[in-house]
Amino acid sequence: MLIDYATLKSALDPDTLNNLCREFLIRQIGDEGFDHTDSAGLADGITKVQQALARGELVVEYSEAEESVAIRRREELVSLDQNGSCPV
Repeated sequence: MLIDYATLKSALDPDTLNNLCREFLIRQIGDEGFDHTDSAGLADGITKVQQALARGELVVEYSEAEESVAIRRREELVSLDQNGSCPV
């Protein structure tokens, strides 16, 4: 299930949202070129992740099966949908 950014922003404590964004960034280290692990780099990265969520480039997905929440790139979900694995 996808959670829209407006709902996410209003329902989550700001620290929880920041931690979710931080987790996304840490997963990107090495994989997607994010390499700013100092506090200023992470703060800037968290702001950029939230902006991408607001624009819809990134989405928040809740998986009931895995009982997890994760930020994903929208195109990842579209490619999964085309393979019939994840309805968007």
